Order: sequence, then C-alpha cells, then structure tokens
Amino acid sequence: MTVGHRGVPEGVVDLRRLDLAPGAGARVDVPVALGDITLGGQPYAPGPRVVDARLDVGSSGSGLGLRLRFATMLTGPCQRCLAPSSLGVGVDARDFQASGRADADAPDDDLDCEYLAGPMRMELDVTAWARDAVAEVLPMSILCREECAGLCARCGADLNVAQCDCVDDGVDPRWAALDELKERLAASGDEDA
Repeated sequence: MTVGHRGVPEGVVDLRRLDLAPGAGARVDVPVALGDITLGGQPYAPGPRVVDARLDVGSSGSGLGLRLRFATMLTGPCQRCLAPSSLGVGVDARDFQASGRADADAPDDDLDCEYLAGPMRMELDVTAWARDAVAEVLPMSILCREECAGLCARCGADLNVAQCDCVDDGVDPRWAALDELKERLAASGDEDA
C-alpha cells in the first residue's frame, strides 16, 4: 500500500482536511487505481487502470453526503463466444455518514458509510468504494454485441462466423421422464396435461 499525503494511504481521502461547516460542500478530484473485475469467472481489465474520480462531499447537520462519479472501460472476453469485448461503465454512487452519534467509532449499518474508517470514521477509502460501485452497475453478462450467437454447445464452433454441422436432437434426455409422464396423463384422459 502506497502512503500519500500526511500518512494517509493513496486512494483514501481524509475528510477532516476538508473542514466543512454544516451546509457547505467540497469537490475533490481523486485518482483511483482500479483492479480487474471478475464477472462470470472471467476477468475484465479496466482502462485506464487509474481513473480520475470526482468526489462530492456535502455537510449537513445530520452528517455527510458522499457522491462518487467516474467512467471507465472494461475489456475482456464475450460471455457467449469468448471474442474480445468491451463495455463502457459510468459510475454515480452515493452514500451517507451520520454525525452526532454517541459512539462515532462503532459503525451502524443504517447510518454509516462502510468505506469510512480511521479516527472518527473520517478516512474514506475511495478505491474500495470505486471497486464495489463498478461491480454494482455491471450487467449480468458482457457481450461482444447484443445479438451474439455464442458457441455451439457440442463442437464449440463460433456461431457468429458460420453454422456448424451439429444436429439438434430436440429434447434434452434429462426431460424424457417428464415427457413420459405427460403422455401417460394425456392417455388417461386428464385434460390438464
């Protein structure tokens, strides 16, 4: 871990240094190093590795409002055909840190930002927040294109390039028992079959 200004690790912002009065706000531009993201067992690399994140901090009588914004591009394999793919990701994450609680050093899941630590919970780990914020906005799968046909389940051919000669047997043999049950019910005259 690299240590930045005044002994605070890089990627961590000491919110005490902002010295915000209630009703005041501040903008902090923070370089954030992003690591690879794993989705569906596949690694996706961010580009660039270090993004310029914008952190907005607003102070109120009840606590600190936090907002983190940045954009990045993830590159890795398509989850259907394994061809190279990329996805632009825009992050706009918000959190809150309550103030005025009797035990400010003990976190409260409902009132506290989980990325704050240190004395009086005022050191914000922007790197951890950025990593989790990227994961929260990802789609279920990253594809080379929406209409990707994927790979043949039998021979592994890329169906985006050409159709293979594999024959579709129709029904999966694991469903055969249900087909037999349906036929028996139909033969017995059960109209709901």
